[in-house]
Amino acid sequence: MTHSMASLLEAYYLDLRVKNWSEGTISRRQYGLKRFVNWLADRSIDTFNEVTPEVIEAYQRSLYHIGNLRNRKPLRAATQASYLSTIVHLMRWLLKHQYIASNPTVELELPKEEFRLPVGFMNVEEVERLLNQADAQTPIGIRDRAMMEVLYSSAMRRGELCNLSHYDIDWERRLLTIRQGKNKKDRIVPIGQRAVDWLFKYLQDVRPELAAGKFAKRTCKRWRRDPTDKLFLSNFGAAMNPVSVSLLMRAYIEAAGIDKRGACHIFRHTAATLMLENGADLRSIQTLLGHENLNTTQIYTHIAIDHLRKVHDATHPAKPDKSPGSVNH
Repeated sequence: MTHSMASLLEAYYLDLRVKNWSEGTISRRQYGLKRFVNWLADRSIDTFNEVTPEVIEAYQRSLYHIGNLRNRKPLRAATQASYLSTIVHLMRWLLKHQYIASNPTVELELPKEEFRLPVGFMNVEEVERLLNQADAQTPIGIRDRAMMEVLYSSAMRRGELCNLSHYDIDWERRLLTIRQGKNKKDRIVPIGQRAVDWLFKYLQDVRPELAAGKFAKRTCKRWRRDPTDKLFLSNFGAAMNPVSVSLLMRAYIEAAGIDKRGACHIFRHTAATLMLENGADLRSIQTLLGHENLNTTQIYTHIAIDHLRKVHDATHPAKPDKSPGSVNH
């Protein structure tokens, strides 16, 4: 019996959910496999049994040459590898369940990934300038300042910020519990007193009004009367959406005149880099960021350049004894 690609993909995604894969990971798999299946359809390949090693290699070349489907910009090697790894995993699953006779990806060689530094981080002056962009005289400004303070102080991811509940705050010990973060893991992170103060002001003065829909028009379909225990609420009284938070943070970064890429993640990079430059050890930063592997955290040693420059100035023997302009020729 020949199964359609659509039915097999549905069975594959169901199996991932049974095995407790995160919805974020499944969503990314769906996105990558949709591109692959559409590419196959354009070539009149209607079943997975028709996929050969030659087809896989042709698709790999198309990822390299076509790049991003929206803007035609080249895909990073890591992105290409991610798309192809998704196909490899699917083909292994299909073979295991005897939906295909052989695995066409067995000899597939993935692109070699580049070593890339984080896209950017801010210095202390830039951070303070950014934080001050939120208008603390308005309820929405107080909410936005509280979000920025939490992102900067805790170095959490945007999805983790949106998933916070007011039950996750330990006010006395200044701790936040991040539940089901990346790879479905809980962790506890400290936050500074300034972030705690802004959180308290937001919860006391602003969140009740957002939950009541005070800043949303009653005729707006997006205004939610259903209560939520999420910490940060939108203007419509619903839990903040990660994409909306990124757009909001990007707008503040541009308003502050900071010419650096990124939105929510730049707070994470900044916190890790500045802590490392101020003497934090890698293991502590690893725990704060929730990295499974210390090698992932190690990348921040390459951008915490101030400490390296100080060591270089103190220890390198090539020290100038006079300015170049005073040299006699």
